[in-house]
Amino acid sequence: MIGPVSIEQVIAVAVFGACVAGIFFVLSLLSKRNSQAQERLKRLFRTQSSELEAGDVEKKRERFQGVVETAKAFAAPMMPTSEKEQNTLKLKLSYAGFRSDSAAAVYIGLRTACLLTFLVIGALLSVPQYGFNLKSLQWIFVLGGIGFYLPAIILWWLRRKRQQAIFLSLPDALDLLVVCVESGLGLDAAMRKVCDEMKNHAKVLCEEFSLCNFQLQMGRPRRDVLHDLGVRTGVDDLMSLAAILIQADRFGSSIAQALRVQSDSMRTRRKQIAEEKAAKTAVQLIFPLVLFIFSGIFIVLVGPAALQIIDKMMKAGQ
Repeated sequence: MIGPVSIEQVIAVAVFGACVAGIFFVLSLLSKRNSQAQERLKRLFRTQSSELEAGDVEKKRERFQGVVETAKAFAAPMMPTSEKEQNTLKLKLSYAGFRSDSAAAVYIGLRTACLLTFLVIGALLSVPQYGFNLKSLQWIFVLGGIGFYLPAIILWWLRRKRQQAIFLSLPDALDLLVVCVESGLGLDAAMRKVCDEMKNHAKVLCEEFSLCNFQLQMGRPRRDVLHDLGVRTGVDDLMSLAAILIQADRFGSSIAQALRVQSDSMRTRRKQIAEEKAAKTAVQLIFPLVLFIFSGIFIVLVGPAALQIIDKMMKAGQ
């Protein structure tokens, strides 16, 4: 039987839920922040009536500036020292949609804060119950490990969710790009048309295309813009699309033909992925069948006979 829940356990669960909610809120807040270059471009193209909204955004940013500074202070001891490690961390954050300059420092600060919080929770729960011994130290280190890896798990989940959204919405966007380019629009205008038409059900992909349009308006070469589009998302299909468009732009070949070839290749690849998953289904069903279905059928069929056999053996023994 389960004993009564103590007040320490209730406090631990409440603090754990608060930490998870706080990490998710801060990461979601950072994903919505645009870079300074994007803000300058928006201010250039905004009308006078929309400048009030820009002021509200700046006020909200200043409101959370203290949180960012606190996270940076926590991140100082654990920040990667080498440039390669910093670039790897920034790339992982960009996969999840966090592209600001302070994203890496905030992420490391959150990991440090979670580690310290869970260490304190472990000490408060284990030391009064077991005393300061090896068992309490084990609980403290276990909870500390959970707190240290919890932000990484949340980041992995956000990255996977974002990449899956891009992967699912890319075929429709590619078909629309083919139609727009074949109708006479340039690649830049076609990307803007895709953003206008698909902004409601393909928000993540439209954000990436919008960022590409902003960078092109700033004067960056198209080759660099397309290369960054594939790198910062981490989606293989988008990387191959960017590579094909770069080659078409370099050699002067037809962009519409390149897009159509990529569309056919993507459909073939998705068909192969679907066939692979269908082939794995029979093997994956073996384990639930053996563990849950066959065991129940075995009990239903053999159980009564087994009870009768046991009953007769007991009577024969008497």
